[in-house]
Amino acid sequence: MTRPVTMHSLPGLLRGFFTDHLPGVRGLSRHTILSYRDAMILFLRYLAETRGCDVVDLDLSDFQPDEVITFLEHLESARGNSVATRNARLAALHAFARYAASYAPEHLQICQHLLGVPFKRASHRVVEYLEGEELRALLNAIDRQTRVGCRDYALLLTLLNTGARVQELLDLRPMDLQLERPLQLRLYGKGRKERFCPLWPQTAAALRVLLAEQELTAAGTDRLFRNRRGAPLTRFGVRYLLRAYAARAQTSAPSLARKRIHPHTLRHTAAVHLLQAGVDIVSISHWLGHASIETTNRYAVIDLETKRDAIERAGPIGDPDVVAAISPWRADVSVLAWLEAL
Repeated sequence: MTRPVTMHSLPGLLRGFFTDHLPGVRGLSRHTILSYRDAMILFLRYLAETRGCDVVDLDLSDFQPDEVITFLEHLESARGNSVATRNARLAALHAFARYAASYAPEHLQICQHLLGVPFKRASHRVVEYLEGEELRALLNAIDRQTRVGCRDYALLLTLLNTGARVQELLDLRPMDLQLERPLQLRLYGKGRKERFCPLWPQTAAALRVLLAEQELTAAGTDRLFRNRRGAPLTRFGVRYLLRAYAARAQTSAPSLARKRIHPHTLRHTAAVHLLQAGVDIVSISHWLGHASIETTNRYAVIDLETKRDAIERAGPIGDPDVVAAISPWRADVSVLAWLEAL
């Protein structure tokens, strides 16, 4: 028999979680809410299948830690999900467990057990970015004489200029642009945080051409980047066209063939080139819309040019000047003894 829907039942908690708590209390973006929704759908279907029942027959008491762990393993083994995706699904279940513990305290013990399921440690990929020659080859691969090429050139150039997340850029409307000095655009990041990014003159020029091509007014509220059918471009569409241009650009920049090219690569590229230009980490963090400066600090680690400069300044091992510089430190026994005692 189907359980009645009450405020503290599983259907009632899910309804409150998705319709009130996530958008109203936490102010999460629609994309994050949809990601949480997908995680919950996958888990409920998996749980119903393993228990041999319908989804409507499930209750919060069925959310056992062992079931969650086997579900997460299923995501990796059967669905081929990465560790990052596995952890994102678990983050959604954790968020629901915190909500349920607050609004249905009779389920507190179950929720505590769910929150005890740990995230899986993942090996971090080397963050790749494009060098100057690769960037030029990529942009030169676009035929700017066509309507689609005009759109794609403006899209990729704006991604490089702003370092925006691809969805932030796809949400851009003409009314978010300021194409007269001071040149800038407005982006809405995670949690609907608003930030402004200055534009290069060539980026502003490309966006003006795009507005004229699409016959859009500066006060328009429709999405700026659209496909051939007039529908807004998707993240998958941007990934596809970016890979197509990268493949075309390999003839003049063969090193592109060894790199994983995706929209976030351009975000990494913007961050590293800002760093190479001498922009401080705090400014780059605000530029990219990072919630924590720790996220931005990784670019200081991956910047190969900075590493090359450091090697050149340090000189080769065995260089007399280098040995002379470090010998006083090695001779200071008290400092070394203190460090070893820590």
